[in-house]
Amino acid sequence: MSRPFNEQTDPGTLGVGVVLREERTITEADITEFARLAGDQGRHHLPGSGRQMAHGLLTASLATKIGGQLNFIARRMEWEFLRPVWAGDTITALVTVRGSTETRSGTRLDLGIEIRNQDGETVLLGESTGVVRH
Repeated sequence: MSRPFNEQTDPGTLGVGVVLREERTITEADITEFARLAGDQGRHHLPGSGRQMAHGLLTASLATKIGGQLNFIARRMEWEFLRPVWAGDTITALVTVRGSTETRSGTRLDLGIEIRNQDGETVLLGESTGVVRH
């Protein structure tokens, strides 16, 4: 079952197999601002050098948006960058709950992450573990 994030989502209802989804179009302004904030001024990220390529971590941040909405505190993140994302691409993050365990301090989540472009191509694979505190 895939669903967009809902502000009413309770981490306790995030059973194994639930997929949360978020979408965004990456703009030239997004890439330029991320380059400024991160200090990564590689030519391929800057305007005026042809098509602007998004930073890998800018792409990954779409999945972390879902984590932030859940108040998820990541303990570990791992990313595999498979294809470039360009200015104008629309990407969709699919965050799948692989494991959910109640602990004394909160709900421990094991998440699988896939980000696809507008053509349905996987551009990034990842995973993360962490906790949503009670």
